Amino acid sequence: MNVLVLCTGNSARSILLETILNSTSDGRVTAYSAGSQPAGQVHPQSITLLTAQGHDVSGARSKSWDEFAADDAPAMDAVITVCGSAAGEVCPVWPGAPVRAHWGVEDPAKAEKPDWDTAFTQAYDILGRRAAAFLAEPVEAMDPAALKSTLDRVGTLP
Repeated sequence: MNVLVLCTGNSARSILLETILNSTSDGRVTAYSAGSQPAGQVHPQSITLLTAQGHDVSGARSKSWDEFAADDAPAMDAVITVCGSAAGEVCPVWPGAPVRAHWGVEDPAKAEKPDWDTAFTQAYDILGRRAAAFLAEPVEAMDPAALKSTLDRVGTLP
């Protein structure tokens, strides 16, 4: 199952969820992330936190969602937005017409440097709980309606 995680800047929340899903899915899910207006670099606190949590961040990069709308892009089964602005934007047409869901989380990148640790840890914890609940289900075997229902339910978890 391929999952695309979207946010505007693709530097914090989307990178966190992409990494969590890839690290904890035991190969059941391949996650990608992108932004509508990519920042051009991953937020340094994203890298610091993910590294401290034992995740491989060697491939983490901020990229445009246009990469995933191209003809040669991997077909997505689901697209999850993690910020309000990306959820409200008109997205490109994704090959394969994936299921869409919104898992909104406050933007930790808006925090000032002394508060980075708290803000990023809170976002990581919320996204980690949601990823765990998602992966606790047989998501790769679900039909689109069941997958949409599961994604929507999981997206409301605190």
